Amino acid sequence: MSLPIPLDRRIPRPLQPLPGGPDGGLALLRGRVHEVCGPARAVLAAMVMERSEGPVLWVFPGWLPDRIYPGGLVEFANPARLIMARARRPEDILWTVEEGLRSGAVPLVVAELPTPPALTPVRRMNLAAEAGAEVAHHWRRIAPLGLLLTPQDGGAQGAESRWHMDHALSRSTLLERHHAWTLSRRRARSDPPAAWHLARDEDGRTEISPIAAT
Repeated sequence: MSLPIPLDRRIPRPLQPLPGGPDGGLALLRGRVHEVCGPARAVLAAMVMERSEGPVLWVFPGWLPDRIYPGGLVEFANPARLIMARARRPEDILWTVEEGLRSGAVPLVVAELPTPPALTPVRRMNLAAEAGAEVAHHWRRIAPLGLLLTPQDGGAQGAESRWHMDHALSRSTLLERHHAWTLSRRRARSDPPAAWHLARDEDGRTEISPIAAT
């Protein structure tokens, strides 16, 4: 039986690239929980799903009428990868996310939250993600990543980073379909605030350009 080694020394915590990849300053640290807010927050979660692999646990509030439509994800990723979990109470969402991350069996856990969670639940989820990273490393799997989708400008305390995603004007015409968004990194432990413009064509190619600070 081997002696336990501190997580940061033993378990690699790779970056999960977003459009643009780590070289463009767009990446999420695995083994942690990140917050995504704004009107297009589900789109960013779909982009993360597109750039990851394996099953995705998607937890949503069952008491609210709005919910993700799996068929709408076809443009980004295979919706068959989704494991949809319908929660009856806000605390059930947090518990499901925590257990999903701790298991190390699911590389990506997404939670739709009606309000930003408090500091203590986020800390518990981060600890669960770190424990899940150790389990995943033992089984040679991908370390888990948690995304908390919160409304408006978010505000979850203790998250590794906070991202805001909004819709932008696109170049769509009657003949060609395009999508555009504005993505901003509002807060991160190791990176400064920044913003980018994302444009996606009908073939699924995503172009990204930085937005100069004003």
